[in-house]
Amino acid sequence: MPEPLQPTTETTCCIIGGGPAGIMLGFLLARSGVEVTVLEKHLDFFRDFRGDTIHPSTLQLLHELGLLERFLSTVPHSVIHRIAANIGGREFPIADCSHLPTVCKYVALAPQWDFLNFLSAEAAKLPNFTLRMGWQATSLLQDERTNRITGVTAQTPEGPHQITADLVVGCDGRHATSVASAHLNVIEQGVPIDVLWLRIPRLPTDSESGLGYINYGRLLVLINRNDYYQAAYIIRKGTFPEVQQAGLPAFRASIERIAPFLAGRTSELDSWDKIKLLTVQINHLEQWSIPGLLCIGDAAHAMSPVGGIGINIALQDAVAAANILAEPLRTHTLTDWHLRHVQTYRQTAVRRTQRLQITAHKFLNRILQNPGPVTPPLALRIATRIPGFQHLAARIVGLGFQPEHICTTPHPCPIPKTNP
Repeated sequence: MPEPLQPTTETTCCIIGGGPAGIMLGFLLARSGVEVTVLEKHLDFFRDFRGDTIHPSTLQLLHELGLLERFLSTVPHSVIHRIAANIGGREFPIADCSHLPTVCKYVALAPQWDFLNFLSAEAAKLPNFTLRMGWQATSLLQDERTNRITGVTAQTPEGPHQITADLVVGCDGRHATSVASAHLNVIEQGVPIDVLWLRIPRLPTDSESGLGYINYGRLLVLINRNDYYQAAYIIRKGTFPEVQQAGLPAFRASIERIAPFLAGRTSELDSWDKIKLLTVQINHLEQWSIPGLLCIGDAAHAMSPVGGIGINIALQDAVAAANILAEPLRTHTLTDWHLRHVQTYRQTAVRRTQRLQITAHKFLNRILQNPGPVTPPLALRIATRIPGFQHLAARIVGLGFQPEHICTTPHPCPIPKTNP
């Protein structure tokens, strides 16, 4: 007997992935009058040790959407006005956000699940926005005649389901089903580091500044989450088994050695289950789109955690994509050129950011290879004394190379929208 037909839903835009890029893009498109369905494979947004930095550029987007005051008043968060590094026992100011041309001159730190719950709740107020939790995209639908992507097959709590759409957008991260199903070419960059995520108790008397501690072949970044730090412990690529073999007491001692004020606080790290490995990647797709499919965010270009800018780059992708695609999606005049234009418009800023991260990796790798006391580099000692250095660093970290803004009119395009 033939298999029963799968239930099918029609939408204008189907977004795979309910992370920051997917929820923001869905919200902006729905706000512009486009029917949107977002698929999120998990039943909730709660995943610990995800990026929690909400940079000034993202807070500015919330301001432009009229959501900033509500976000700041309802979502628990802490703030960082200055970023510093403690190198070899000496503290160096790196970035000062006080001169940024934004409403909020600081980095907000909030659990990503709170940010996504907030944004999806705002999107749910729009009649043409649908969020399907527990719906996992398993493959793409493709027209055999034209090879155009026409939708998604998803596994749902009720069984398989098909969603047909004018456009599918892959926002499903660095292990994207969208990328694998479309056989898009991923270009990998060599990365010499991995990151261990963990929690360390924080006291009210601790510094408010965002701090990185570098010494004795180790690097520790402490992210203030009010009553605890979300800590990133940098290790050489692939050496986590060696760290585990040395034992938890040695691991805790290495943390307290480079950040002595944490003495006694690492005792809570009594199991390797409390320490999560993030395998760091930097890559990018050769092309972000094929007919009927566009990939953005980590699906199109995995970012390093250096600078904590991955979320904000993904959100800027989403804003640019919405600005470019909303009108042609709403009027059903979308062409392949529009999809290619998203990549053309965004990829320079993304690649410049990745090159900066690769340069930072080389510096970190040199540190990890030297187990002795670190002498602060002369170039850094000079740079941090140059007037304007901290403000420039804050612009790069806080705004990025190409900050995006919410548009109420179609995105300006430098060449005609019709294909030759």
